[in-house]
Amino acid sequence: MSYDYDLFVIGAGSGGIATARRAAEYGAKVAVAEDDRLGGTCVNRGCVPKKLMVYASRFPDQFEDAQGYGWSAVESHLDWSKMIRVVNDEVTRLNGIYQRMLDNSKVTVFRHRATFIDSHTLQVGEEKITAERILIAVGGKPVKPNIPGIEHTITSNEIFLLSEQPKRMLIIGGGYIGCEFACVLHGLGTEVTQVIRKDKILRGFDDDLRTTIQEAMVQHGIRILTQTNPVAIERTAEGLRVTLKGPNGEELVETDVVGLSATGRIPNIQNLGLENTVVEVNQGAIAVNEESQTAEPHIYAVGDCTDRVNLTPVAINEGRVFADTMFGGKSRTMSYENIPSAVFTTPEAATVGLTEAEARAKYGEAVKVYRTKFRPMYYTLAGKEEKTMMKLIVDTNTDRVVGAHMVGDHAAEIIQGVAIALKTGATKANFDATIGIHPSSAEEFVTMR
Repeated sequence: MSYDYDLFVIGAGSGGIATARRAAEYGAKVAVAEDDRLGGTCVNRGCVPKKLMVYASRFPDQFEDAQGYGWSAVESHLDWSKMIRVVNDEVTRLNGIYQRMLDNSKVTVFRHRATFIDSHTLQVGEEKITAERILIAVGGKPVKPNIPGIEHTITSNEIFLLSEQPKRMLIIGGGYIGCEFACVLHGLGTEVTQVIRKDKILRGFDDDLRTTIQEAMVQHGIRILTQTNPVAIERTAEGLRVTLKGPNGEELVETDVVGLSATGRIPNIQNLGLENTVVEVNQGAIAVNEESQTAEPHIYAVGDCTDRVNLTPVAINEGRVFADTMFGGKSRTMSYENIPSAVFTTPEAATVGLTEAEARAKYGEAVKVYRTKFRPMYYTLAGKEEKTMMKLIVDTNTDRVVGAHMVGDHAAEIIQGVAIALKTGATKANFDATIGIHPSSAEEFVTMR
């Protein structure tokens, strides 16, 4: 049977675009369908605009720190509307770059949503299109808790579109998105209250990392209410009133413009027509094997819609692995071991490998932990008690470093290099034999005893 395309990609986010371009490089006839802006969550409503706002939020501290070094005080104020405009202008610029990249790769772009008619046929706008192989790369979407008045909240999608800066913000949830926006908005001058169900933020991360960030956020002035849940939200003449239930009973919190719901994301697979295929869905996510293959042998899925490791670089690599294997004659599988990640709070955090709890569950008494906490040189003249925490976890059976964690300035940049060492199986002896760059914070990773 002949098909219209060798590969049809549903979704033009990071994973979908990477797959389409790589497959086209090998000579495949490729098309991609996207009814939203090119680039997906990361470019439009995630990593890119968020990081730009992170940068914006850190300038007030830098202005203040400079006085410790002899600079005169700076009087400055934030033009929120300009910040939002330039951030979104950059997103628009990136959209154009993605379009040009797809055009240069000779990938056909359909600006419509694609849905399955059958396992080889898609409804794309007014057209019916067939493909030999189909890749689903539709990503995820925010989910809101089911409480009265939740319709008055916004998600991480809408934070980039607020026309005015909220004077007060209530953030529901202690995941990395909620924590990042708590720090961003606080740094920009908003009074922030964050509500979490447990005692600590950032469930799933190393406990020392979680504790260090939470203590710093509180020290900086963010109010974190632990063991607390929102039970109702109502609009008032002044903004929003949120009823919270915590260990000491109920509390009413007033917030000016919006309560930001940051309680997680789910795969964005609704209304794809999957019922017209034999693709299986497991706990809301598309089920795939190690080759990203679904129960329908010629249909594949990558990225957040599979709910494996929900990170942009993972989706990109999954897609490229698929394209290399299917169209490039380079059979390989995706490795999920030692994937680094970062949390762009203030202070910043980054991690690679096992947490201490995971390592002890896996290696038992063989685990040895190296930990340091110190004030970086930068803050001595600034007169601040900011702390950096670094941690190495070692399996003493092999001397391999199986986990590395950091909280502090430039943590993501530093851990990216450490991740290479862990990926290649570096031992503690290898770290010890490495000469540090002095004076730097990063040298602590090779001097811990």
